[in-house]
Amino acid sequence: MNNELYAVVGNPINHSKSPRIHSLFAQQTGEPVEYTAIQAPLDDFAGTVKQFFEGGGKGLNVTVPFKEDAWALAEHRTSRAEKAGAANTLYLDQENDLVADNTDGVGIVRDLRDNQKVPLKGARILVLGAGGAVRGVLGPILAEQPAALTLANRTVAKAEALVRLFADEAANIELSACGFEQPGQPFDVIINGTSASLQGDLPPISGNVIGPDTVVYDMMYSLQTTTFNQWALDNGAQRVYDGLGMLIEQAAEAFHVWRGVRPETSPVVDELRND
Repeated sequence: MNNELYAVVGNPINHSKSPRIHSLFAQQTGEPVEYTAIQAPLDDFAGTVKQFFEGGGKGLNVTVPFKEDAWALAEHRTSRAEKAGAANTLYLDQENDLVADNTDGVGIVRDLRDNQKVPLKGARILVLGAGGAVRGVLGPILAEQPAALTLANRTVAKAEALVRLFADEAANIELSACGFEQPGQPFDVIINGTSASLQGDLPPISGNVIGPDTVVYDMMYSLQTTTFNQWALDNGAQRVYDGLGMLIEQAAEAFHVWRGVRPETSPVVDELRND
């Protein structure tokens, strides 16, 4: 059986772990998948996508800075992509129409709930940031029925806009917005959705948000402890996790969308941690 072509597209792209992850999935499942990385010109994402699918490509993952472009380009969007306002997975349906999906929210929920055994139902959750990364995961997190979810952001109006956007999905969940400086009491789960860790910076939040049982999750990942997770440990967090598990879980969901087969993720997490 000939391999079928998949790829991740972004700019820059040479740092991407996606080819390694999907190659491990293909080995594990026996699916005939060949997976590469494509650096699209910043001004011609649409042309890159068109060329890929016209050349026989079967599915694309999309990373920064093109997730909103992928969402806008698609002729159809899944419900989770629609609300996220961004897409990280593209494929053609039976009518050859371009479909956009977003697997990021599923990725973070599976990593927290299933892999790390962190209960989200009934939890008091603090999410830092109000950009595309946070918008992409809010729906699946709210679907887990936390007791309360607080969105803290430098620009409060952006967090308030997300509260309005997700008000229907929140239903009986206490969903609120504030600035970084406002939260002063401990939360059960804290998720850092800002990119501050990549620059070695921290959002200006109080250490009082961390109690002895607080679990902290940084959506960024790093070979070393991220700046945010180190800050959390220094302030007494019980457990900290970075976003590698989320990266692998969102990839597994995309693989399942494309192939109808769900790979085992734990051996892939172990392999990448040890690379």
